[in-house]
Formats: sequence, C-alpha cells, structure tokens
Amino acid sequence: MRIVIGEDSVLFREGLARLLADAGHEIVARAADAPTLVEAVTETRPDLAVIDIRMPPDLTDDGARAARLIRNTLPDLGIVLLSQHIETRNSVELVSQGRFGYLLKDRVLDVDDFLEALRRVAAGGSALDPEVVARMLGARRDPLASLTPRESEVLGLMAEGRTNLGIARHLWLTERTVEAHVASILAKLGLTPGEEHNRRVLAVLAYLTG
Repeated sequence: MRIVIGEDSVLFREGLARLLADAGHEIVARAADAPTLVEAVTETRPDLAVIDIRMPPDLTDDGARAARLIRNTLPDLGIVLLSQHIETRNSVELVSQGRFGYLLKDRVLDVDDFLEALRRVAAGGSALDPEVVARMLGARRDPLASLTPRESEVLGLMAEGRTNLGIARHLWLTERTVEAHVASILAKLGLTPGEEHNRRVLAVLAYLTG
C-alpha cells in the first residue's frame, strides 16, 4: 500500500513509518500538521492515510477535521485515525461512509492486529477500537433494548469491523451460530433483506447513534 502519515510527534511518526515500511508498505509522504497533511494526500493520492486526531496548528481535533475534508475530496481513500484519547465528534459521520478506522495509539503495539486493521480499511472495511465503540455507544442503548446480551456483544464486534468468521473466533462460537445472531440482530433492528454489506453498515450505525 501507498501510505501518508499525519503525525506531529517525530518519534511516533518515524517509528510508525519504519513499522509500515518493514511490513512492505510505501510511505509516500509524512506531515507534521493538518494543512500539510491535506496537501500531501491531495498530491500523492495514496491508498491509505494514517492520521493523528490532535495535530497542529490548534492541537485539538485538527487531524479529524482534515480527515473529513480529505474524505469529501477523495471518497475512496482509506482513513485511519489514531489518538491517545477518545474523541468521537467527527467519527460517526466518517464510519458511516466506510473505509475508516479509529484506533487508540496503544493498539499499534499489537503489530499484527494493527497491520490487519490497516489492510481492512484500505480494502473498504472498517476498524474501530473496542474502547472507541464503547464511548460512541455511551448510554444510548434504549433503541437496542430488544437485543439479547449475546446479540449486543456480536453487534459490538460488527462495529469493530469484524467478519462473521472473525466474530466466531473471538467468541469461541461456530460461524453458523454467529450468522444466526446477525440475522436476529438485523431483524430486530427492522433492516429488511437486501445487500448484506449495506445491512451490516446500517446495523452498526444504529448501534453507534441509537
């Protein structure tokens, strides 16, 4: 993959660049602030942008706002936001469009999972940190009250971007059992039969915004 990194910490940026290069990816640009990031992505047209949420010039949510601007210009670009702290204001809109990940920086230490998350996002999927999902959900579970505890657990893993097989492995269930849970979730949320990916996305959005 061709990747642009937006990160103001030199140590973290260069460490991430080395990790990705060692994994066979090409780092086509590095940016230490949000305006430079937008310019770099526009010029290089990478497959993926890995962006720190807090970047100069304001060191607030400049990276997340830059991600939204980039998404409007390049809707097919994979975007992964990284943060030390959970900030969800800009994330629900981005996750609804796919090709999006939001991971806490600590997740980078689990190299295999991190690289798999990047591949999943670049391929059109999603990758949400479990803690981010929990914060997005907050106390807003009332619209999903009809789900069983197991179905809520399955839906949470769907929101992380896991496939049925991935959910089955995580919960030590058979894939057929997970398929049954997913079918029940979609039915309870009133998602009529249709293209499977779109139904899953709608279910995740209900989970995140309900």
